[in-house]
Amino acid sequence: MLKTNNYINIDLNVKDQYIYRIISIERLIELFSNKKNVLVSPRKWEDPFENFILKSKARLSDGEIADFGFRDDFYGQCWTRHKASDAMWRIYSPESSGVRIRTTIPKLANSLAVGLQPWQNVQCFIGKVKYLNNKRMMDFANTVFKGKINPEAYELAKTLLIKRPAFKHENEVRLLYFEKENGKSGSIYEYDIDPHSLIDQIMIDPRLDCSEFRKVKADIQSKTNFKGRILRSLLYAPPENMVFPFGL
Repeated sequence: MLKTNNYINIDLNVKDQYIYRIISIERLIELFSNKKNVLVSPRKWEDPFENFILKSKARLSDGEIADFGFRDDFYGQCWTRHKASDAMWRIYSPESSGVRIRTTIPKLANSLAVGLQPWQNVQCFIGKVKYLNNKRMMDFANTVFKGKINPEAYELAKTLLIKRPAFKHENEVRLLYFEKENGKSGSIYEYDIDPHSLIDQIMIDPRLDCSEFRKVKADIQSKTNFKGRILRSLLYAPPENMVFPFGL
């Protein structure tokens, strides 16, 4: 079981809340076929400010300048707390060929932690991203390791949970894995999962019409044997049977 410190910026009273991720249909079928979840190195994330603290230099107490030796030892996966977002559908499903999968924060965290025992509390973290302006971001960078010669892994993980306000619409939650033995898994880290236990709902792109939805739903069911709910997002559905007073 993960310790409290491994849930970063998360209110443990509401940690069972749902989180969501939009992926391609091909990736969804691959997830059920291979039964592996894939985390990527922050080097693959597009924002140049990602992991900027660990990519920077460290000034030691004697004035010496050094690199962070563990800068490339983290892998992550990004989810969102938004269940209905036009921006997220358009960004991550540009061809209207994406699906939104749903799970909970502890289910996602435990899917990784279970295979890391007894080291799960130094290798597995999940946290909400904080969106900080430049000043607050620099204040954080200047204090996060202050007075700590050997920072704990959860303190390192915190550095991957800050972004600029321009990305606030993402409302992100990130699953993080720390490569304790410096084994370096390359640009990705894969681990075994049971997708039927991890994912409890699949939502299909709202831009598909009802006929297209039925075809995609049938295809997903036949290729994944998913028994949970497969729905069509109603994000763009117009209100029905509305009557407004006129001239009264």
